[in-house]
Amino acid sequence: MDHSAKSDDNKAKYEVTKDSNGVQQVLLRNPRGASVKVSLFGGQVVSWKKENGEELLFTSSKANFKPPMAVRGGIPICFPQFGNRGILEQHGFARNRMWIIDENPPPLHPNDSKGKSFVDLLFTPSEEDLKRWNHSFEFRLRVALDFDGYLTMISRVRNINCKPFSFSIAYHTYFSISDISEVRVEGLETLDYLDNLQQKERFTEQGDALTFESEIDRVYLSSEDVIAVLDHEKKQTFVIRKEGLPDVGKLKFPS
Repeated sequence: MDHSAKSDDNKAKYEVTKDSNGVQQVLLRNPRGASVKVSLFGGQVVSWKKENGEELLFTSSKANFKPPMAVRGGIPICFPQFGNRGILEQHGFARNRMWIIDENPPPLHPNDSKGKSFVDLLFTPSEEDLKRWNHSFEFRLRVALDFDGYLTMISRVRNINCKPFSFSIAYHTYFSISDISEVRVEGLETLDYLDNLQQKERFTEQGDALTFESEIDRVYLSSEDVIAVLDHEKKQTFVIRKEGLPDVGKLKFPS
């Protein structure tokens, strides 16, 4: 089912399909052949492919795509809680709820629309969710794929009843990499981090770049807005740019 607008480049362009369990997925494509696939279960990006068809995201061979189990792979949305830092289940409940497509989303800015396809997904809590976390909200997630194959995700949380509340949010991204010994992360130099393998004790990163020789499970605090993940074997670099999110959480190996 094609939802592309023929006359307005600023409108959403996507195709709706279903996975093997009957869950709707949104397929975004750019003119060069790159693609992104987003499941309405969890609002989760489950695939991001380059124009040559190479998959950029990892999904576990043991992943269960049948609701209500959260999918281990892609880019799960952690909301309204990250990890076990709160009263809810691990990473909150947004990642294992059904989202809906906004058929009439706000348009892209004219200067940002060329060759870009996008979709807006919406999530609001059910009555059962409100019994466990009594805050009314609307979560809007925009997933966009531009002409050069770059993936952008924008989250907006709207307070519906104006009662103040706090939340945490994370894009729990699983990158597809080669041998972990060939990977390094740059942009974390001198940052403080919480080590989940040592009861969340706080340390300071000492190295010029983070490499992986043993198990790591950390949350880096107040990070820069640009982080790079370099895969020397694949000769590939993931550049992560963020706005409005203070920390990098979490870096974990093995995943």
